Parts: sequence; structure tokens; C-alpha cells
Amino acid sequence: MEERTETLYGDETLEDLQLGGLRLLQKKHNFRFGMDAVLLADFAAIHPGDAVADLGTGTGILPLLLIGRGKGKSFLGVEIQEEMAEMAARTMRLNGLSDRVEILQADVRDLRNLLPRCGFHAVVCNPPYGMPGKSVKNQDPSRTTARHQGEHTLRDFMQAAFHILKGKGKLFLVYPAAQMFSLMTALKEAHLEPKHFRLVYPDLSHPANLVLMEAVKDARPLLQPMPPLIVHTPAGDLTNELKSIYHMTEGTEV
Repeated sequence: MEERTETLYGDETLEDLQLGGLRLLQKKHNFRFGMDAVLLADFAAIHPGDAVADLGTGTGILPLLLIGRGKGKSFLGVEIQEEMAEMAARTMRLNGLSDRVEILQADVRDLRNLLPRCGFHAVVCNPPYGMPGKSVKNQDPSRTTARHQGEHTLRDFMQAAFHILKGKGKLFLVYPAAQMFSLMTALKEAHLEPKHFRLVYPDLSHPANLVLMEAVKDARPLLQPMPPLIVHTPAGDLTNELKSIYHMTEGTEV
């Protein structure tokens, strides 16, 4: 991959993803990607030739992680925050990926007017988690936008995914396990049928905190659970599966 440089602004940092030489621009004191993005990129069953949309791309981390895993051919990252979208676009230039990854600064509610129907084989989404009235919002507006949803945010994301997905196209997302029922309801209302799900557990002594979900546009109902994903061993180490997902050296017992 061609080596490129980009100017860093303010409190921006340049992170080496330890994945095919890919690098990511982030802000020290802003929303930073976490394990949920890595788990989603691993979970998403995306073919190498697929056109993929990432709704709420933020820093652009999901397209990078998918490319690093050989998933997808072309990508569109949609981000409502102008500053984040601009930084994500610079990240793609930095990695020499501007010809594969387009960043669109837009509200997902406007995609119906901005994008043609049925243009993507797959959609990935790490939507805002915070429920209105049930979580304390961050004083930083950019973190609030990234982490907290409005009353209809989840529905808006699901409807946008339905609009841009091809027939039988797939949506892959990560969401809090405790809100799984609300997620499945929003999916079905948008004619996105839940097909596979995998619960993520911090360890064997705690309840699941995340769910990885695959849904298919206009499919018949048939929901299949997958084996659980355990993050930590009883000793507090990462399990072998987590180490494998992070491309780390295995060596612990699950």
C-alpha cells in the first residue's frame, strides 16, 4: 500500500490498527472506537465483491476493519457530524483508499432522497446505544451524537438500511443485549428479518452485554442463535477466540 501522510489537527492522534498497515485518525478526547466495532467486523459475513454501506461510520473504523479482513469491494460511510466525516475522509486518503471508500456527510433520514434504492449488498451499523431518558448524556456534543439515540433513531437507521439494500441484502449490527427485543422489533417493522444472532458475554459469571445480529431484507422468518462469544477467562485474560479476532497470539484456556 502506498505510504501517505496527513496533517493532524488539534487533539487528533494517528493509530496503527496492526492490520495490514492500516491507520486511523481519532481524537484524544472524542468518541474512539472500541471492541464492539472489532467484533462486528469479524461477525459480518460480507463477500469480497460486495458493495457495503456503513451507517453512522464515525471515524470510518468499520470500512477499515472490513478491508483489513478482505471483506467488501467498495464502501460508503455515512456520518451526520461534519467534523467526523471530514476526518474519516482524510483517514481514507491517508490509507490510499479514497477510490474504495466514499464518505458521505448526511443524516440517515435523508438517504431516501440522496441514494438510489437497492444499491448495496450489505449494510453494517454500530448505532447509538443510549436510550432517551435512561442514560446520562455526555457534555461533549460529538460524543452525545455518537453514543445516544433519539426517540426514533433506531427506526431511522433500520429504514435507511432497507432503502439502500438489494433484495435479500444483509444487515449486520451490534447492539446492547438488554435492548435486543427493541432491536428485533425495529428490524421486523422495517422488513429486515432477523436471521442469526450471537450474544457476547464479558465472562462466564456475568450476563451478556452485547448482541451481534444479522438480518436479511424481505426474508422469511427463521431465527438461528449462534454459540456465545466469551470475552474473558475466569482469570481475567482474553479468551483464545478474542485473541484470534484481534489477531493476537493464542495461549489461554477457554
